[in-house]
Amino acid sequence: MEFPIRPALARAVPTLPTGPAWHFEIKLDGHRMILRRTEGGVVCYSRTGRTVTSHWMDLAVPAMALPPGTVLDGEAVIWNAGTIDFGAVQARAASTLDRARAQAARLPASFAAFDVLAHPDHGADALAARPYTERRTVLVDVLAAIGPPLQPVLATADRGTALHWYETLQPQGVEGIVAKPVGSPYPFGARTVWRKIRHADTTDAKVAGTTGPRRRPRRLALIPTGESWPRLSTPLAPALAARLGVLLADAPQTGERRTDAGETYTALTTELVVEVLAGTGRHGTLNVVRAR
Repeated sequence: MEFPIRPALARAVPTLPTGPAWHFEIKLDGHRMILRRTEGGVVCYSRTGRTVTSHWMDLAVPAMALPPGTVLDGEAVIWNAGTIDFGAVQARAASTLDRARAQAARLPASFAAFDVLAHPDHGADALAARPYTERRTVLVDVLAAIGPPLQPVLATADRGTALHWYETLQPQGVEGIVAKPVGSPYPFGARTVWRKIRHADTTDAKVAGTTGPRRRPRRLALIPTGESWPRLSTPLAPALAARLGVLLADAPQTGERRTDAGETYTALTTELVVEVLAGTGRHGTLNVVRAR
């Protein structure tokens, strides 16, 4: 297994699949994270492959209890007053190291694990090729010996129970349900195997540039998945603009460009991906939700 891995993604669908071939998990509003226990310590990777360990030491330190060779896939989440606080997760991810440590002391994170890709007692990295239900059993057993803040996500084989969770747990930060085929191996980098329903469907878009000051951009030039040319987002909220400004601060500028609509933006060389509200169409507005 080569690192950073390409994590599996879920395809948005209007309804959950039916039948005994599916297992269902709650989808929490956090930051995707691959947690790897090495011989020398713990490495945390973001969805895009960035090493983010230093900002999530409150997860890396307890993960030292895992045996070397363990690899988990899940979400870094922060509970605040009984609900998941995605704003706190974003603030942690975009902050300086000193501020991240202070935030961790005030609002410690949890790791909601939904898959185990490798474990030294279960075939090492060959575990990823085993059926989902086998990996789920290993995941629950492994984390039972560790305990919080590393925990498996809530899961069920009953579709009705999953829909009940979808309808009732949104106030606690459950943003949807993910359905996974019970017999499937871990689908590295694929979006065709897992399914998801969400309370607000979104899609990904690559950042191609900005308008306004680099440290606090007014809008982003975005290339949504499946499209070829940039479009400008709607104006960014102040807090989101500040967080994105930190992530884009060191991106090289490549000059002024124009969108097909004739709008000017400053082009940047960056791998940053953001989440935007979906369902707006190729010529609709792009409302930025968060950085990936």
